[in-house]
Amino acid sequence: MTSAIPPGFHGTAAAAGIDLTGRTALVTGAGSGIGRACATALAGAGAHVHVVDIDAAAAGAVAEAVGGRAHVVDLAQAAPVEELPAEVDILVNNAGLQHVAPLTEFPPDRFELLQRVMVQAPFLLLRRILPHMYARSWGRVVNISSVHGLRASAYKAGYVTAKHALEGLSKVTAVEGAPHGVTSNCVNPGYVRTPLVERQIAAQAAAHGIDPDRVVTEVMLGRSAVKRLIEPEEVAAAVLWLCGPHTGYLTGASIPLDGGWTAA
Repeated sequence: MTSAIPPGFHGTAAAAGIDLTGRTALVTGAGSGIGRACATALAGAGAHVHVVDIDAAAAGAVAEAVGGRAHVVDLAQAAPVEELPAEVDILVNNAGLQHVAPLTEFPPDRFELLQRVMVQAPFLLLRRILPHMYARSWGRVVNISSVHGLRASAYKAGYVTAKHALEGLSKVTAVEGAPHGVTSNCVNPGYVRTPLVERQIAAQAAAHGIDPDRVVTEVMLGRSAVKRLIEPEEVAAAVLWLCGPHTGYLTGASIPLDGGWTAA
């Protein structure tokens, strides 16, 4: 199985020519995977980063590594979300979870949980943070969506529904935020090498009695032209670019980092 950042890849702020000194960022689900990579990239560009995660140890470790501040929050609960910092210039809605089951067997409580974490929490954060962005006439909202925000797969009703809703929320934010210098975009990766996906690989391998490499190549990458998982640092590089000086006219977009999945 091939999965690595291509030779010559430079995802650093210096390579991208991006300086976020004086900016404050908030990244949800920042304790691991894409969130951790985003927190690292934004801090590397000079931003002060609020690291939000349900895992206290993970949030603390990332915050210490990037010189940021950890917030241990269960995003499925509205009240703690309302207590997160409001003076934020860059909001990265990344936190998510997965549940796989046929529609007829999908547990309603799990479906609701996915919507609370991946739709309600971003909505509440936007209500809290946008006034600060508007007051400063500058803001960047980046929603970590998915190729499943653009396409559907069987057995993922909760996840696909949540990501499609996040796409709509992002577009409304773009339309309302434009007069205030605020952009809002989605980044839509295919399967990313994260703990969430690693667990899916192991579960699929056990369920089908096949080698994990076959799960990746035959199941996960079956629709992708590029036959490797994307790395968290590659997603973070796109997030960082969206916060840079040349993307002020780019808003309301969905950027597919899907290896050609949606091209076919």
